[in-house]
Amino acid sequence: MLESLARVVGKPNGELNSHAIVVENVSKTFRIPKERKITVYEHLIGLFGRGAQSYEVFNALQDVSFSVKHGETFGVIGPNGCGKSTLLKVLAGVLYPDSGRVKMGGKIAPFLELGVGFQPELSARDNVYLYGAIMGLTRKDVDQRYDEIMDFSELKRFENMKLRNFSSGMYVRLAFATAIQTNPDIMLVDEVLSVGDESFQRKCGAKIDEIRRAGKTILLVSHSLGTVKQLCSRCLLMNHGQMVALGETEDVLAEYERMRAASG
Repeated sequence: MLESLARVVGKPNGELNSHAIVVENVSKTFRIPKERKITVYEHLIGLFGRGAQSYEVFNALQDVSFSVKHGETFGVIGPNGCGKSTLLKVLAGVLYPDSGRVKMGGKIAPFLELGVGFQPELSARDNVYLYGAIMGLTRKDVDQRYDEIMDFSELKRFENMKLRNFSSGMYVRLAFATAIQTNPDIMLVDEVLSVGDESFQRKCGAKIDEIRRAGKTILLVSHSLGTVKQLCSRCLLMNHGQMVALGETEDVLAEYERMRAASG
């Protein structure tokens, strides 16, 4: 069933203690310049002259509220530009909401932009240690898990090669193989199943399913409705930064199909 959005927004604060993720009335806006300014003079004119008219306000998220139980795999779907990735970045702490609050109950592993922090002039081995540190692993942790990382990525023979010589597929494989070793309580996943070649996508999917069956909490943002239907018991449909539907996956997917049909 689809949940009443009014009821979702009004959930009590006591729920903060019983869920892995709680989002309460979160909004986020961005200011988009209407015209390009190059010189200092143009910036000053825009600031002091007609600054209010030189920016367009874009409401990326508008009063979004939902919760995810411990051990649940929860999906977020919607068309491009609906606010999915902005929501994920707010949950990961990359962006701060303008209003509302977010509570995360456990260690987080954000799979948003795999490989951010990699250094192309360093070897694959050095980057594993660097990326592991970024993801919260100690050097001892990486020492213990290094062989497993290289086995999963299937890049052992390239461990001493500089990353600038890697293909994009090899780059992503190394990043994903390192990130999954953080043993998170909560995974925030943004289209990670669509990267790399088909064989690696299946491997990623199997690993995420293994983590899901181990009782970890997963929030999955995806355009693949089949993947959402397979993995998620509940999901959220968004459009133009707003909540459209929240509830059991099949019901929300049906609502999405009706929305797309209505928009032509």
